[in-house]
Amino acid sequence: MSPADRPAPSPGLIAALRRVVGDDHVLAASSDLLVYECDAYTLEKHAPDAVVLPGSAAEVVEVVRLCAEAGVPIIPRGAGTSLSGAVLPSEGGVVIAPTRMTRVLSVDARNGRAMVEAGCVNAWITNAVRHLGLYYAPDPSSQSACTIGGNIGTNSGGPHTLKHGVTTNHVLGFELVLPDGTVAWLGTTADGGEEPGGLDLRGAAIGSEGMFGVVTRALVRLVPAPTAFKTLLGVFETVDDASRTVGEILKAGLVPGAIEMMDQLITRAVEQAYHFGFPLDAGAVLIVELEGHPDGVARQAGTVVALCRANGAREVRVAADERERLELWKCRKRAFGAIGRLSPNYLTQDGVVPRSRLPEIMRFVAAAAEETGLRIANVFHAGDGNLHPLVLYDERDPDQVRRALLASDRILGKCLELGGSVSGEHGIGAEKISFMSRQFSPDDLEAMLWLRLAFDPDQRCNPGKMFPSGKRCGDFVPRRQASA
Repeated sequence: MSPADRPAPSPGLIAALRRVVGDDHVLAASSDLLVYECDAYTLEKHAPDAVVLPGSAAEVVEVVRLCAEAGVPIIPRGAGTSLSGAVLPSEGGVVIAPTRMTRVLSVDARNGRAMVEAGCVNAWITNAVRHLGLYYAPDPSSQSACTIGGNIGTNSGGPHTLKHGVTTNHVLGFELVLPDGTVAWLGTTADGGEEPGGLDLRGAAIGSEGMFGVVTRALVRLVPAPTAFKTLLGVFETVDDASRTVGEILKAGLVPGAIEMMDQLITRAVEQAYHFGFPLDAGAVLIVELEGHPDGVARQAGTVVALCRANGAREVRVAADERERLELWKCRKRAFGAIGRLSPNYLTQDGVVPRSRLPEIMRFVAAAAEETGLRIANVFHAGDGNLHPLVLYDERDPDQVRRALLASDRILGKCLELGGSVSGEHGIGAEKISFMSRQFSPDDLEAMLWLRLAFDPDQRCNPGKMFPSGKRCGDFVPRRQASA
């Protein structure tokens, strides 16, 4: 069935959905649907026909089954913190948001595992097991709001990805309601048994951006909390100096928990918002966090301080205590929010380059800002070369929108030229579809599409994402103008 032929939910379907989840948990009024017309990528918007908030896996199954019988598209959605239009209801349909399903169902401390519902907020897992000396490692900047189901959809990472990996390294298995309403368990079995042999469907489905079905619960890995931290703030005159230092730290054989960079523009915004004491005249700052045994961490900190100074750092501060360490991380993780002090809108990019090319790509970002006449703030996971340039613009000015898209396209194109990728953790969604044929060969794309069809033959589950085809909000005029 083509997108143009897909039916909208009928009054009968809406009534049936209400019988399943209750009147209060089906939203169909236009004023309620506005909240769900986009995610944190706000440049493209399209309201769904309805939103359903199921309270259990059984309700998810029934909702999906009813939509399948009606041929209506479904859009699995977490908290809406994704940054690439991954939950854009580009063809209308029914958004299924299991945000009422928030429980930590069980904790197996001995084996380092927990079973959680899909709507459980990332940070709540660590809060539930901290007293056991354990934590859940993936820490997206939105971890106080984003859900495990959404994390699985985009294979979320975060600042500590450098050492601990991303969602796929910490989700052992999960329950998935397929687009026809049947239920599958992928990965290590729910009782904590061994992972089944054969194809790694768990790994294939993590990062599929909601195109394979609706996650209802997940078995996650818990890891022991480090016994000691040492968190350092290196202050540099230039972004080049800070970028070069990242490579030197890793070349020395150190694997910090995180290496984050903020340039002057973002540092000033963060300081105005949170008053941490960041130097306003610094070209860039590095946040380096070491973790492990106290003696080993102390030795590594000495090496990091020496490398920072050898590469032009004018100052290296060490967090005096746990309170100061947490305050520093709060500033870093809320950096995107501080941008509101600088601009009414911003586009966040997510390109990746080899770490050795960081100085080159940062110079290119500066040139793109000059070329387009827009400010670009930079805050990113420097340790694994994952950039987050924030292109500042005002969506009320069509020319600024065009220039913001132009800058974004230039930066992502340069990431590919330097041997990188257009996404490190935010996904493709609706935003980066045009880059898929530039990053992947026709054979690659065909293989991906066949995998998608194995889970969703009708392409009814989160349509209009990742693959170039179909109706995308009138083909999104600003994007066409930017690439013209």
